[in-house]
Amino acid sequence: MSAEPRVGIHPSQASLAAAVAARLITRLVDVQSELGTATVVLTGGSIGTAALQAVAESPAHRAVDWSRVHFWWGDERFLPADDPDRNAVQARSALLEHIPVDPRKVHEFGSTDDFPDQDAAAEDYARQLAEVASAEGTEGVGAGEQDPRLPRFDVLLLGVGPDAHIASLFPELGGIRTRGSTTVGVADAPKPPPQRVSLTLEAINSAQEVWLTVSGSDKAGAVGLALAGAGHVQVPAAGARGRLRTLWLVDQDAAEQLPGRLITSDDDADD
Repeated sequence: MSAEPRVGIHPSQASLAAAVAARLITRLVDVQSELGTATVVLTGGSIGTAALQAVAESPAHRAVDWSRVHFWWGDERFLPADDPDRNAVQARSALLEHIPVDPRKVHEFGSTDDFPDQDAAAEDYARQLAEVASAEGTEGVGAGEQDPRLPRFDVLLLGVGPDAHIASLFPELGGIRTRGSTTVGVADAPKPPPQRVSLTLEAINSAQEVWLTVSGSDKAGAVGLALAGAGHVQVPAAGARGRLRTLWLVDQDAAEQLPGRLITSDDDADD
């Protein structure tokens, strides 16, 4: 089962980041009230990082028990652990250093300090995912629904590139074609650095909710193609679907080429 996408449009990047932050806080509170713990998969990029900063700056973030939130990443640049271009480094600066997290629940991809290549880092992340999934069991998940290799992802955040890539799954390349694995090492990304580590589309689509957050007119073509029914190998963003909810949260510039039937208000995206 996967959810058809809903679209929420915001007037600016700043208002989009604030809306994503408010949604995330609310969702984590709701999940914790039901299950006790919650899990979010973070993304990088300008809007993803801005949203995390907005979470940190919101007084409402105190409603979340951050010590009971697991943090994973959708992808990572295979660089030294303290490189400022790593998504994890940006997330720590924007949010994680400002909230009382449990370090054991912050699951970063391995770096060049730890592994000889991106494939080894991908294999290690798959191992971590499987270990947490095994310890977690199937609490709160319907029988037969959860991939035993993966923990429950309550919210999975994604950015979208101008070429419609998501995580580090690029059009036509091997990563987006990968089947049977939860992670993949990427050696030939068309934007620097070429070496990356990523969740596969299978892993992404195991999430309860997938939120694609997109800002800027340079992304409008990708948004339009993805929501017009393009194939996921050519347009990876078209393939991202949550089990229960798929949200496209975009600013006005990124919505310029949306099919008219899909243009909604942000309130409609809550339905």
